Amino acid sequence: MAQAATATRSGPAAVTANRAELIAIADAVAREKSIDRMIVIEAMEESIQKAARARYGAENDIRAKIDPRSGDLRLWRVLEVVEAPEDFFKQVSVADAQKLQAGAVVGDFIVDPLPPIEFGRIAAQAAKQVIVQKVRDAERDRQFEEYKDRQGEIITGVVKRAEFGHVVVDLGKAEGVIRRDQQIPREVLRVGDRVRTLILSVRREPRGPQIFLSRAAGDFMKKLFAQEVPEIYDGIIEIKAVARDPGSRAKIGVISRDSSIDPVGACVGMKGSRVQAVVQELQGEKIDIIPWSPDTATFVVNALQPAEVAKVVLDDTDNRIDVVVPDDQLSLAIGRRGQNVRLASQLTGRQIDIMTEADESERRQKEFVEKSEMFQTELDVDETLAQLLVAEGFSELEEVAYVDVAELAGIEGFDDDLAAELQSRAQEALDRKEAAAREERRALGVDDTLAGIDGLTEAMLVVLGHAGVKTLDDLGDLASDELVDKRTGILRAFGLGEDEGNRIIMAARAHWFEGETGEDAHAEPSR
Repeated sequence: MAQAATATRSGPAAVTANRAELIAIADAVAREKSIDRMIVIEAMEESIQKAARARYGAENDIRAKIDPRSGDLRLWRVLEVVEAPEDFFKQVSVADAQKLQAGAVVGDFIVDPLPPIEFGRIAAQAAKQVIVQKVRDAERDRQFEEYKDRQGEIITGVVKRAEFGHVVVDLGKAEGVIRRDQQIPREVLRVGDRVRTLILSVRREPRGPQIFLSRAAGDFMKKLFAQEVPEIYDGIIEIKAVARDPGSRAKIGVISRDSSIDPVGACVGMKGSRVQAVVQELQGEKIDIIPWSPDTATFVVNALQPAEVAKVVLDDTDNRIDVVVPDDQLSLAIGRRGQNVRLASQLTGRQIDIMTEADESERRQKEFVEKSEMFQTELDVDETLAQLLVAEGFSELEEVAYVDVAELAGIEGFDDDLAAELQSRAQEALDRKEAAAREERRALGVDDTLAGIDGLTEAMLVVLGHAGVKTLDDLGDLASDELVDKRTGILRAFGLGEDEGNRIIMAARAHWFEGETGEDAHAEPSR
């Protein structure tokens, strides 16, 4: 009897210990992985359900529930009450159901309690895998939610390892990767080094959230200056543009919203203390701090510092800038391996061409001769008169043909009769060029229907023909950038804008909608 009593007392004690162990495990895993405790308990419930199905049959609808406070485990299967059971694993007759639950009727779902199960080695392993996977998924979700809105922030981590040239950084609650192209060249990051980086992007991927870091991005330099210069952090000074050759040299354009504060001086700091702090973080990268200006020409002059600029010529059509410098400033303006002009181009967003004053003079002279010869040939005038037109700023036949006659007559040595005669000859020359272009266009097989589109000249149609665009359908199949993009568009030489390109393409597509009415007739077809 004494032995029986002892056994009875030890039974409940063992059960209590198991319950406490479940809760302790859930609490420990939740703390270690920084995830919700209920997620761990749900994972345990799912693992127990999986083991129970292996024990009682996978066809059963088995549920498990752990009390999050006491650790009590309940195990049961769900049965549907029907008249004549067909699936004896999930259905039960009314008579049998009423033995389990009084008053059960057809359509009810009743609970059939199951006894606790003993986990075998295989079942325990399967349960462990379920818990590990569930916890891993929850941890990945937590990491993604924590970092997804932190893009553009500077974060400090510890170098954990290097893989194929990429550096893996331990951020505390997650890992980030500095890809090879986002590292500062020649910088050596060793395992255990503390490193500051910019969170470049956070992506959700099947293997977990991928946090991409950067030390080479322009925004990384911006954020470093914001940490060192209070006026930038407060918004008094703004960094408008950044161009970097990581690890070597950089240029930043700054502007002050307070006229009493010098933006360059504030960024440099007392005895260069502020800029030097950034330079040290960037492994000695030299930084040129430049006053930003809304005037493109002024900003270009500033961006090319320390070189002196004699003249700036803007070409808005090709988004290019011609910069003229004294002969002794050419190498300084270009920089070692073209670095100075390359960074200035990045900073201003314009293609910058550097030339000396001698080169510019030679080019202007060449253009002057070419335009003079064109006027001599097309207008059938002598060299002096042709040069006089070029000197007055005329460079195209269209300008002579359609300018106000009084402007031509106002040129020294010209009168009304000469002006009228020049306009007449210019218009005749344009007509000859148009006729020649028309013949070439037809020889290329370009349909006359394209010539009927407003805004397309015969010269444009010749260019389209050489590009294989010969019918309305050919033209309608193009996107506006394929037609008018300033770098790659077929008609880029004619300076058409995006709106003009869209209008021409929609005119070519008009026959696709013949017979349609309402909104469908004006809808742009998907490509």
